Amino acid sequence: MSILTVKNISHGFGDRGIFHDVSFRLLKGEHVGLIGANGEGKSTFMNIITRKLEPDEGKIEWSKNVRVGYLDQHTILEKGLTIRDVLKSAFQYLFDTEKNMNHLYEKMGDASPEDLEQMLEDVGIYQDMLTNNDFYTIDAKVEEIARGLGLEEIGLEKDVEDLSGGQRTKVLLAKLLLEKPDILLLDEPTNFLDEQHIIWLKRYLQDYENAFILISHDIPFLNSVINLIYHVENQELSRYVGDYDHFLQTYEVKKQQMEAAYKKQQQEIAELKDFVARNKARVSTRNMAMSRQKKLDKMEVIELAKDKPKPQFQFKEARASGKLIFETKDLVIGYDEPLSKPLNLRMERGQKIAMVGANGIGKTTLLRSILGENKPISGSVELGDYLYIGYFEQEMRNTSNKTCIEEFWSDFPAYTQYEVRAALAKCGLTTKHIESQVVVLSGGEKAKVRLAKLINKETNLLVLDEPTNHLDVEAKEELKRAIKDYKGSILLISHEPEFYQDVVTDIWNGEAWTTKLV
Repeated sequence: MSILTVKNISHGFGDRGIFHDVSFRLLKGEHVGLIGANGEGKSTFMNIITRKLEPDEGKIEWSKNVRVGYLDQHTILEKGLTIRDVLKSAFQYLFDTEKNMNHLYEKMGDASPEDLEQMLEDVGIYQDMLTNNDFYTIDAKVEEIARGLGLEEIGLEKDVEDLSGGQRTKVLLAKLLLEKPDILLLDEPTNFLDEQHIIWLKRYLQDYENAFILISHDIPFLNSVINLIYHVENQELSRYVGDYDHFLQTYEVKKQQMEAAYKKQQQEIAELKDFVARNKARVSTRNMAMSRQKKLDKMEVIELAKDKPKPQFQFKEARASGKLIFETKDLVIGYDEPLSKPLNLRMERGQKIAMVGANGIGKTTLLRSILGENKPISGSVELGDYLYIGYFEQEMRNTSNKTCIEEFWSDFPAYTQYEVRAALAKCGLTTKHIESQVVVLSGGEKAKVRLAKLINKETNLLVLDEPTNHLDVEAKEELKRAIKDYKGSILLISHEPEFYQDVVTDIWNGEAWTTKLV
């Protein structure tokens, strides 16, 4: 049974085409991975099927009474509500049902026998609905999901206004899972989850009976939960049965077949053109030449997809730093209350350190405290000599209305227009991306703009806070290679072991020093 049918949609932004004549069907119970390079239109597709965006052409048809749950990171959470309030709002339809049932009970005293019979029937229906949907165990369900996604550590009574971007995403994801919709639409759900909670979500999705569409560049996670791949490339959407690894094999074979067919056809076209050119003027061979010209005119010419620019990351290195990178003495980090025990940490030149552990334990706060951006509660940080620091923040502080060129130029005013364009193109951005406003770019494209600025700055210490969030597979692999080749020191936060394990020299687990319960 088809839950969603997409018929012949086309869409673009200005002169930049995103989809052309795309069709798609989602059946009950299908677990779909929606994949493609940054900027190919995965999030746009989600916005079109949820009707947040109207396509230029085509139709979107949902089957009747389908409840759709969409993890949209732009959802506004109302100030004054606690995390518990937001999670319980997933059951609002059940609270409304209870209200209607209680209202009927109040009216029964004045009802006629006929009305009373109907009311008792309605009350029975309401009661069954509440019982079947576990209305009387809502608090337990809220706490189970909150525990699974690490929200209990933040505190369920915390005001949602005080949450970080990552914590907000967790709350929205938890609310969505509690709603148990007929179809889940998840756009990069693992970006703000740590390893422990990614494992929990993986198990949840493996057991999920309903359909879902998942956008993710976390390949091990994707492979473990999906049974279908839809690949977005060159304005088309192609279906592949199986996981990502199987898709790669099939895609490579398909690409080679297309290239072979293209070469064969190009040779045939050249021979036909040559024959027509040599024979159209002769009376004796004119008819044969015209016949071949007709064949040429009717031929459906195979076109190969244009190769996308591949990202190339090469960090510019400053002079060597002193032996000491930093040392902390009884450092206690936090804001209103301590997030850590007194820390005595030391990092030396040449070390590449991955900082791991559950979300919310203070990893980002520690980075910012070391860099002097956060004032510690107590203790001190001593930075070494001759440090040239490059800092990649987890979240963009403000979404700029500048174009990519203007955004880059503001940090590198001495560069010529050619140098700016070349630096951005080197990070895998096309001309159309480069000339677009930063605000309209996808998460992965914005990350590439920030990486372009980072790799063009001379550094000897890289401080990277979740640098792989939003990056496509190709960009992630290239970033890993660049970090391996970097001769300076690195302090890195990441929730992807396959990214950092064979790159770093040391792993620091923040759960050993946090004051938070994990």
